Amino acid sequence: MTQQQKQFGLFSIPVIVAALGYFVDIYDLLLFTIVREPSLKGLGIVLTDKVAVLAASAKIINWQMVGLLIGGILWGVIGDKKGRLSVLFGSIAMYSIANFVTGYIHTVDQYAWARFVAGIGLAGELGAGITLISELLPQNKRGVGTSLVAGVGLFGAVFAYFTFKLTGDWRLCYKIGGGLGVGLLLLRISVAESGMFQQTKQQDVQRGNFLMFLTKGARFKKYMLAILIGLPTWYVIGILVNYSNRFAKEFYGDNHIESGRAIMFAYVGIAFGDILIGLLSQYLQSRKKALFSFYGLTIVSLILFFSPFIQNDDKMYLVCGLLGFSTGFWAIFVTMGAEQFGTNLRATAATTIPNMVRGALPLINLLFLDIFQKSWGYSLTKSGIITGIIVMGIALLSAFFSEETFHKDLNYVEE
Repeated sequence: MTQQQKQFGLFSIPVIVAALGYFVDIYDLLLFTIVREPSLKGLGIVLTDKVAVLAASAKIINWQMVGLLIGGILWGVIGDKKGRLSVLFGSIAMYSIANFVTGYIHTVDQYAWARFVAGIGLAGELGAGITLISELLPQNKRGVGTSLVAGVGLFGAVFAYFTFKLTGDWRLCYKIGGGLGVGLLLLRISVAESGMFQQTKQQDVQRGNFLMFLTKGARFKKYMLAILIGLPTWYVIGILVNYSNRFAKEFYGDNHIESGRAIMFAYVGIAFGDILIGLLSQYLQSRKKALFSFYGLTIVSLILFFSPFIQNDDKMYLVCGLLGFSTGFWAIFVTMGAEQFGTNLRATAATTIPNMVRGALPLINLLFLDIFQKSWGYSLTKSGIITGIIVMGIALLSAFFSEETFHKDLNYVEE
């Protein structure tokens, strides 16, 4: 353990600033989902024209997801080559500018381009923050530290929801996001660079080479397993919560479910879950045992979601919150990804892994919508159940074969 690691505690400046950074990141990441209909209406799209709304929504969100995938690799490489702080400054500057620009767009194409650039910027925040905290905090505190970062950060979704409810102005919400980013940039001036990274810079070793994940069988296996254990989170958010109004109609008929509100409840649950799983991991002295505990909660919540329990809007929102809580293992999932690899690849791993999971959502949607519903003619409920079984099965197997990293010394490099 280095001297630098001993100097930082759970409530030190790097942890606080990383948490606030993820707060702004989540605010911006989910803002389109929350203001989707009013923003499209503001661009002249008739909301009763479901085909036009779906086409515009899909284009904008897909461009944002492509930006996240590209940004994940870009910022990961920069983080290992130039330093963790380079990413924390560069990424937030990019998505802050993109948010200001989004507040002034007038066409769907402009919207898509602005969210593409924002997606690239948003991709760097969490991975670089988790990497920095993992390397600055001592081994016995890093799991709790990263969970606090994620737990506090995820309340950005709640802030985004209430910001729009209070202002009613989607353009102003994007401008506020840009302003939050500028404020965060000023806070980051006092944050220290990772000592492990500084040591690695002095060594003759490749840093930030993404292809290193693909050229060695054992390393590729670790990388793929690290991605697959995170799939249930985006199955829950991207399918069950996002389409909660459609599920509600199939479960009990007429409803007034708002997707934005359902997402807000889910993210409140995820935030509390992320904090709790860090403490549970600390208590059990194991990342994997904590992860499997939350997988168990996820399975119970999924059974409850598809059971006759949901008979009204209140129960749907309640179960969305429970689903969020049970999938609140995002922090541990990203931390495990960071801990799997040496200092010269750690930022690349921690930044690309969560964005690969986000990028897997179109594939999950392909199963859920195109194959099971359109091609095979299954109902929404049956498609959701089968997709959930597949996703949870993959995650459970991947977690079983993943390395336990709780006691791992991170001060090493990949050859």
